[in-house]
Amino acid sequence: MKSPWNILLVTPLFLLLPLRTSASPASDDSPSTRNPNGHTCLACVAVVSVIEQLAQVHNSTVETSMERLCSYLPEKLFLKTTCYLVIEMFGPDIIKLLSTDMNADVVCHTLKFCKQDPGQPLCHLYPLPKEAWKFTLEKARQIVKKSPALKYSRSSADICSLPFLAKICQKIKLAIKNSVPFKDVDSDKYSVFPTLRGYHWRGRDCNDSNKMAYPGRRPDNWDVHEDSNCNGIWGVDPKDGIPYEKKFCEGSQPRGIILLGDSAGAHFHISPEWITASQMSLKSFVNLPTALTNELNWPQISGATGFLDSISGIKEKSIYLRLRKRNHCNHRDYQNISRNGASSQNLDRFIESLSRDPLLDHPAIIIYAMIGNDVCNGKADPVPEMTTPKKLYSSVMKTLKYLNSHLPNGSHVILYGLPNGTFLWDNLHNRYYPLGQLNKDVTYAHFYSFLNCLQVSPCHSWMSSNKTLRNLTSERAKQLSNTLKNIATSQKFTNFDLFYADFDFQEVTEEWQKRGGEPWQLIEPVDGFHPNEVALLLLADRLWKKVELHWPQVLGKENPFNPQIEQVFGDQGGH
Repeated sequence: MKSPWNILLVTPLFLLLPLRTSASPASDDSPSTRNPNGHTCLACVAVVSVIEQLAQVHNSTVETSMERLCSYLPEKLFLKTTCYLVIEMFGPDIIKLLSTDMNADVVCHTLKFCKQDPGQPLCHLYPLPKEAWKFTLEKARQIVKKSPALKYSRSSADICSLPFLAKICQKIKLAIKNSVPFKDVDSDKYSVFPTLRGYHWRGRDCNDSNKMAYPGRRPDNWDVHEDSNCNGIWGVDPKDGIPYEKKFCEGSQPRGIILLGDSAGAHFHISPEWITASQMSLKSFVNLPTALTNELNWPQISGATGFLDSISGIKEKSIYLRLRKRNHCNHRDYQNISRNGASSQNLDRFIESLSRDPLLDHPAIIIYAMIGNDVCNGKADPVPEMTTPKKLYSSVMKTLKYLNSHLPNGSHVILYGLPNGTFLWDNLHNRYYPLGQLNKDVTYAHFYSFLNCLQVSPCHSWMSSNKTLRNLTSERAKQLSNTLKNIATSQKFTNFDLFYADFDFQEVTEEWQKRGGEPWQLIEPVDGFHPNEVALLLLADRLWKKVELHWPQVLGKENPFNPQIEQVFGDQGGH
C-alpha cells in the first residue's frame, strides 16, 4: 500500500524531506508526485504540533520544547545535529507564532510550508481560528514579516537549498545511501547487513565472498566442506561419514517463502511515540535510523517473512518461522520483495530483484499480495485511477509467466485477495488521532480530510467521509479479488501450481475481539491505514491454517530430523 509519510515527518526534521525518494523505491508512484507541497505541509503541521504539545506536556517554553525534541534524536545519520541547525533557522519564528496562540496550521501557512492555491480549498488539520482565516494569516505574517527564515521558505519548500544547510543535506543523503557497505539493492541479492534491503528483507548471506552461496539453493556436494545454502547445516557426521545436509535434509522437501507485496507486506510502520508528545523520550527514537534505512518498513517482524520475535507479544508466528519450525532445512530461506506504492501495475519494475534459479534452487512458495494500491490513490477523483479487472488480469498473467520461467519446478503461488477497506472509516473516524489525543481536537475524520485535501492520502477512496465512494471502492476490490480467483482456478503453469486465498480481515477482527481486543487496535495508529503487526500475524495465522487444511502439499513435510539438527547445529547460525 502507498504511504504518504516521508522522512521529513518522522525524523521529525524539515531538512530530510528531499531524502524521501532515496529511501522509498516506489517513489515514482508516490502521491507526492501529484502535489509536491502536500507532504511538506503535512510534515510541517506534524512537527509544529509536536513542538507545541511538548511545551504543554512539560509545562515549558516553546524554545525548551524544541531543544527537548532535538535532544531525543540519535546522532546517527546526523539527525540530532540537523535538528539543532533547523531550529536555529526556523525556531525564532515558530516561537513567536506559537506564543501568540497561533496553531500549527497557521504557523505552516505563514512560513510557506503550506499554501492555498487559487480556487483550491484551504487544507487544515485543526479547527479554524474563530477570526476569519485571511485576517489570522495576515496577523501572523506581520509577526514574522522581517524573518530571514521566511525569505527562504517563501522561495522554496526544500530547505536543502539553504546555503548553510546544503553540505549537511548532502552528508545525510550519503549517510542513508552508504550507511553500510552494501551494493545496489536490486543487483546484489543477499547481504551480511540488515537494512538497505539486507537480511531484514531476505536471508542473511553466509559467505559474502562467494556469489554461489546463498539461502534457498540446493546444496553443493551436500555441503561437505562449506555451507552453500546458508541454512547452517554442513560438514560430515564423523560417526558414519554421511554429510549432515544429506542425512537431515534429503527428501525433506525444503522450500522458501517469497512475498511479492506492497507496503502492508513490508510492514510499513511509524512509531506513535515519534509524534505523541506525552509518550516521547530518549528511547522513542532508538530505532529511527534503522527504520529510515528500511524505508519505514519492518519486514523483520512482518506476517510473511518476519524472523524476529513479535514486539506485540502475541503467540502467532510469521509464515517463514512456521516453515522453519516445520523443517529446519528451510532456515534463512525467505525473501520480502515488497515496495511502498507497489501494485499489479508496477510490479514489473522490481520483480527482477526476486532471487530464484529454476535449476540450482529449491522450490518456493510465492505469496502475491497487492492488497491496496490497485484501488487506492490520493487524487481528488480517485475512481478513474483504479485498476480495472481487465488490466489486473493482463498484469497478473504477465507476472505469472515471469514466475514460471524463474521458479524451480514444484513451486507454489498463492494469489491473495483484496480487503474490504470500509473497516477503516467505520472503526476509526470518530476516534482521536495521536496528534489530537492531548487536547481532544483532531479525530481520524479530520486527519483523513486533511490528507485528502493535500492529495497525499494513501487511499482517498476508503479514508473518506463519502460513504458512496467507500462502497464503490470495496466493490471494485471485490471485482479484482474475483479476477484473481478466476485466474487461480483457470490457469495452469508448468513450474508451479496456483491457488487463491481471500483476505480474511473480518475473521481476524472477530478472533481479536474474542481475545478482548477492539477492531481499531488492528490498524497502524499514525497512518490510520495499514494493518499493524498484530493484524499481520493474525492474517498469517489464517492463511497458514487454510493452506494446511486445503493444500498441505504447499508446506512440504514435517522434517523428523529437526531435533537432531538442533542438537548438532543449535540455532543454525541465527538470522
